[in-house]
Amino acid sequence: MVKTNLPPAIFLMGPTAAGKTDLAMRLTEELPCDIISVDSALIYKGMDIGTAKPDAQMLKKYPHRLVDIIDPSQSYSAAEFRADALREMAEITAKGRIPLLVGGTMMYYNALIKGLASLPEANSEVRQRLLEKGEREGWPALHAQLSIIDPESAKRLAPNDSQRLQRALEVYELTGRTLTQLWAEQKNQSFGYDVLNLAVMPEERKTLHERIALRYKIMLKDGFVDEVKALHQRGDLHTQMPSVRCVGYRQVWSYLDGEWDHDTMVEKGIIATRQLAKRQITWLRSWENLHWLKSEDKDILNHSLKLFGSAII
Repeated sequence: MVKTNLPPAIFLMGPTAAGKTDLAMRLTEELPCDIISVDSALIYKGMDIGTAKPDAQMLKKYPHRLVDIIDPSQSYSAAEFRADALREMAEITAKGRIPLLVGGTMMYYNALIKGLASLPEANSEVRQRLLEKGEREGWPALHAQLSIIDPESAKRLAPNDSQRLQRALEVYELTGRTLTQLWAEQKNQSFGYDVLNLAVMPEERKTLHERIALRYKIMLKDGFVDEVKALHQRGDLHTQMPSVRCVGYRQVWSYLDGEWDHDTMVEKGIIATRQLAKRQITWLRSWENLHWLKSEDKDILNHSLKLFGSAII
């Protein structure tokens, strides 16, 4: 956060299960903040347990904007998030309050700050061909192909991140230019806020892994399988939809399809969540002007408030 004449905003980031939501709620009790969710899973209605969505009582006490805004059958792009978030931030600022953006979808934060490159619309024919190739040869093979075409994009993507690998290769086929080139050529898009960047994370990676495993097992105990079963039985959802591909949901879906037994589903769900956390941490390591907070810190609230106070004085 740089001292400017721009209105303040707070980004509260971090890997999944690090404790972002709890800290955000505590911050709203000390600062005139309104929460905006930056989470690509919390946008879906009816997907509550597996997304660790605050319950109705919590949401009433601590309202979150951009939660429960679309049906799982619908799509939602980073461009739509940027437009929605900027609108919500402007409304909060106009009331003399501070936007507090909380979540771990780093692509959304990036789009919000840097704007978006001019990318081609999805092409169903190219997308289907890439999907079939990925399923036939394995997504790591397509990741290797992308590494030759666009090393920078490949470095950011996991070898099994099928959705983003598919999009990166699709863009190259349609335009003859890589995502990295298109991002570099984009025009600066205005972001009129002075941001305090905070990230919450346990001191030890082992602790984060333990928290992830515990939370996933609690979700299952709280009825996560039944939640996914209700989605599974709708008949209008499938595994290529972003909603079903959310971490945890895809693994339970495969269990319901009979692909795995229960223990395998639990193991794969925990592993997938750890992989998500690893990707989030990778993003954060390159984030500029970032202040790290330890999840275990009993004085984390005061440390956050001091950082905010120092930034705006």
